[in-house]
Order: sequence, then structure tokens, then C-alpha cells
Amino acid sequence: MLNKKVIMITLDGCRYDIAIQTLGILNHFVEKKLASRFKVLSETPSNSRPLYEVLLTGVPTYENGIYTNYSVQRSKEQSIFSLAKEAGKTTAAAAYHWVSELYNRAPFSMFEDRIQHDETKNIQHGIFYSDDTYPDSHLFQDAHHLINNHQPDFMYIHSMNIDDTGHKFTGNSIEYRRAVNKIDTILGVYLPLWLEMGYQIVVTSDHGMDDFGNHGGTLPEHREVPLFILSDCIPPHIGTKVIEQLQLAPLVCHMLGIEKGQKMQEIDWEDLTDGVIVLEEQKIN
Repeated sequence: MLNKKVIMITLDGCRYDIAIQTLGILNHFVEKKLASRFKVLSETPSNSRPLYEVLLTGVPTYENGIYTNYSVQRSKEQSIFSLAKEAGKTTAAAAYHWVSELYNRAPFSMFEDRIQHDETKNIQHGIFYSDDTYPDSHLFQDAHHLINNHQPDFMYIHSMNIDDTGHKFTGNSIEYRRAVNKIDTILGVYLPLWLEMGYQIVVTSDHGMDDFGNHGGTLPEHREVPLFILSDCIPPHIGTKVIEQLQLAPLVCHMLGIEKGQKMQEIDWEDLTDGVIVLEEQKIN
């Protein structure tokens, strides 16, 4: 029976090819047929704040209005957070402060919004950071604290160290590869614990990073990002088709057992399963 709790992890700035080469723990789960792996084509512009909105609402930029990293405003769309809250589920996030601005309050106040606990908000329990160098090790400690103490049905985790390192040293540097490998070690600490707690886990990225330390455009290094899914909703395999990033929000809604947003796409199960039959109890009408 499919558990309806989900942890969604965004590794900011993690491009597909380096993820496949360097994320040993996640690829171990894939090799042992405990997880699925896909290549995702991000939306454009391939920048952070616009793609946080895409990942969490399934609505493209021209329609959601979050065009740049300078769009400091609340989202006007239905998000996974708001849909889960409306369905009576508990939400939480350990994430960059732009996530708080999109779904709780904008602009972010470092005096009031760093730690949030408010059942009326879309993100009911949150620990938010505003420094790009905030250690991923600390971020995952924050996330585990929220998971242990509040048992959220939907937990969102957003790390920044890969992106920060890529901008400083480029996306094909020793330092960038080390940053990806470091987050893999951190995932190796927490993923087994969270799986034992009954969570489904989705790991992806917003955008990639090119060999000049940039993103935002249309190069494969900007737009091709990984997707790992540890869940009974999809038979374990390596996907042969490139997945649209707009598919992730409705997929997470399905994994949570809630109705998708009105503007979200229908899930293309043929692309996600490559023709592998989904178990009868998990099929969608």
C-alpha cells in the first residue's frame, strides 16, 4: 500500500551529467532497483526563483508571473503547499528564503521569518536561510528536526551549496564536483532514516550550471537536470524519455494522494513508466 507522505528535495544548480557521475548513493538505489532515475528538461528562464515556482506549482513562467530572481512577491498560483494544506495535510520546508517569500510572506524578514510555525500558512513549519553559503549539512539537520518534531505529510528541502560553488568555480570544476559529491554523502545519512519513517522521496534540481559558471539560458547544461524517485508509485527503472519539469508538481500531488492544481498538467504515465505496468492499486483513472 502506497504511503502518502513525501519529501521533495531540490539540489539547486545540479546539472544532469554531473549528477549521474557523482551522486553515488542515489545511483546505488537505482542500480539495486529501489529507485527510478530520469532526465528532466527545465523550463525557461533557467533561473532559481522562477523554477522554484515551476517545481511547486506546475505553472509555466509566462503564466505564473515569476520571471526573474528579482520577482519578490507571493505566488498567485495553487502550490503543492496550499493544496496539501487544503486537504488537511501538514506542510514543512527547510529552504532558501525565496521559498518563504513565494508561499508565506514577501519580503522575507530575517528578524521574524527565519523560523516559522503557523498552521494557517501554506508552509506551516519552516526553517529558512538567507545566505548562499549556509552549509548543506546544517540544512539537512534543520529538515530532520522538522520531520522528527512535526511529521509533515509534505516536506520540502532546498539546498544551495552546489549552485553557489558552480557560480564561483564553474559547472565542470573540481570544486563543483566535490559539492555534488558532498551532498551525496549527506543524502546517504538521511535517506535511509526517512525511508524507514515511511516517506516517499523525490530528488531533483531547478536548473544546471554551464562551464562558465552561469545558467539562465537554453544550453543543455542549463536545462538538463536529474530526477530520482524512491516510491512505489513508479516501477524502479531508468527512464528513456526526457520528462518535462511541469510534470513534477502534479506527480508529487499524486504521491501525496491529493487533487492536483487546476492549472497543472495531467501526468504522462507512459513517459514516466516507459510502458511498465503500474500496480493495479496504484493506477490512475
